[in-house]
Amino acid sequence: MSIFDVAVGGDLPSLAKPAITQEQLQRYANASGDFNPIHLDEEAARRVGLDSVIAHGMLSMAFLGQFVSQQIADIPDASIANLQVRFNSMVRLGDTLTCQGKVQERKAEDGHELVKIECWAQNQRGDKVTTGEATVLLPHR
Repeated sequence: MSIFDVAVGGDLPSLAKPAITQEQLQRYANASGDFNPIHLDEEAARRVGLDSVIAHGMLSMAFLGQFVSQQIADIPDASIANLQVRFNSMVRLGDTLTCQGKVQERKAEDGHELVKIECWAQNQRGDKVTTGEATVLLPHR
């Protein structure tokens, strides 16, 4: 199914991610330059009272960007005009995340179609760990 086929209020295809591992966090830190031990090490997080909470939403925010990109990946000349994400809850080692979204609005503008998307990443318990809104530009069909 393409984003072209989703009506306002309709659900977009979800994106599931495997359980978060320490290796994945380390790769993310290397790529982003974030070497804060509280973000990467469960023991460091515990020492400051975070009770093994790690990642601080970094990966869930990145996953939302990947989710929105996936929605337009097969559409020539489509692009993300805006993506705003809000961190809501911690992500822990072993969490599995599913990114989901709904089309909020569609309108024609300057030879494109603007599509606003509400999106979120939730863990296996159904807690929304990150929420966001995106605007994508699609070519007119």
